[in-house]
Amino acid sequence: MRLIPREGELLSAHCTLGVGGPARFFCEARGEADVIAAWRWARDRGVPLRILGGGSNVVVADGGVAGLVVKMVLRGLTARAVDASVELTVAAGEPWDDVVRHAVERDWAGLECLSGIPGLAGATPIQNVGAYGQEVSDTIVAVRALDREQGAIVTLGAEACVFRYRDSMLKSGAPDRYAVVEVTYRLSPGGRPRVRYADLERQLAMRGVATPSLAEVRDSVLAIRRAKSMVLDAADPNRRSCGSFFLNPVVAPDVSGAVEARAGDPAMPRWPEADGRVKLSAAWLIERAGFTRGQRQGPVGLSTRHALAIVCHDGATARDVLAFAHRIQGTVEERFGVRLTPEPVIWTA
Repeated sequence: MRLIPREGELLSAHCTLGVGGPARFFCEARGEADVIAAWRWARDRGVPLRILGGGSNVVVADGGVAGLVVKMVLRGLTARAVDASVELTVAAGEPWDDVVRHAVERDWAGLECLSGIPGLAGATPIQNVGAYGQEVSDTIVAVRALDREQGAIVTLGAEACVFRYRDSMLKSGAPDRYAVVEVTYRLSPGGRPRVRYADLERQLAMRGVATPSLAEVRDSVLAIRRAKSMVLDAADPNRRSCGSFFLNPVVAPDVSGAVEARAGDPAMPRWPEADGRVKLSAAWLIERAGFTRGQRQGPVGLSTRHALAIVCHDGATARDVLAFAHRIQGTVEERFGVRLTPEPVIWTA
């Protein structure tokens, strides 16, 4: 097939932050053949190939990016019974919350706590999307992707993806090798929802729900996320963000102890990890370092509802976003000795 990319497409229009310059070349992929054609087009011209999903986890430089940007708009969901489970196969361009709603409406357990997360299904295995006690690595059985080294579509099992907290081989092990085109999740028909997160337990208790259904868990998760401006809402003044801008740091026990000592607060939130390390709250560290919700630095600032979200206002640039993020990182590190890691991908030329 013949590919004719557009030139100079402004990427700010394709990202939730609403900042960023143009792509040198831009096209949309509506099927696997389009993805392969884009790869060949970029290879033959010696230009970089970048994959764009929903734009909810990327900061694009003001100068834009060189090469070809491929926006994934592949659609489709199929399901098949496998023993006592259902395997739901989802095209990379499906909006993620639509996928969760699809599963919950059919009483298939495994994704309900991941309701309301912006972005597309293809991004979920890359950063091992998770929230409120669930991660997609709990259910993913296969990832279908373009292997740019082979120039062919391959299927990766869950083990090959090497999932970790908000990470995978696709993100940090071989970040430029695979372009996800399809993901398969194994779900449990009639399964019970997973409720093991304090905020979710409190929200359900407030509603008087003792034994929640999948739909009730989904409703509660959406309510929590809306209260934190963590769902896409055109009327929300905090809407121009990437959601959580920083990962919760996972540290050795002695580091956790040192942070507690610096904070002078034995009630510091922390969660033990299976490997013996301790997960800390990035939002708590940011606020204890002196930042407040709604605090501004020119045309960017923190969300008025959540200290983890950096929000763009009129006139904001990517440079403004990154400068504010660096200020937060530096202040938290100076105060607590912990360096926060950004969650979004930073695209530069």
